Amino acid sequence: MIKKFIFAVSFLMVIAVSAQKSNDVKSVTDAAEKLRLAMISGEKSALETLIVPELTYGHSGGHIDDAKEFVEKLVSKKSDFLTIDISNQNIQIVGNTAIVRHHFYATTADLGKAQGDVTLDILLVWTKVKKDWKLLARQAVKAK
Repeated sequence: MIKKFIFAVSFLMVIAVSAQKSNDVKSVTDAAEKLRLAMISGEKSALETLIVPELTYGHSGGHIDDAKEFVEKLVSKKSDFLTIDISNQNIQIVGNTAIVRHHFYATTADLGKAQGDVTLDILLVWTKVKKDWKLLARQAVKAK
């Protein structure tokens, strides 16, 4: 009888953990989509709600922005994304951290520059703050 009870409790715990991970994957997917849209719009409040103050945002050329620079560049259109398309997105949840990898295609119109196209591979690190997922780190590399 005790063995059956332990098995049943264990089974229910596995189901509960699996359901939570599934919910977290959906929440991270939603947060990543909100970030994509906020980067296109350059809307300051939308960007600020999706990041933590400790954000480290690495560019494929080696420059690293902090949270303030990241927001400022998008709001001022110094970095201006006309389109951003994401493909091959993969999300892994580890506790209160989410690791997101995807392929990033964008059309840019950065202030003072000709329109261009960017193709990158991206690594995003999200952290769960209360019930929300916030961007903690991002690193881009040029796609091969």
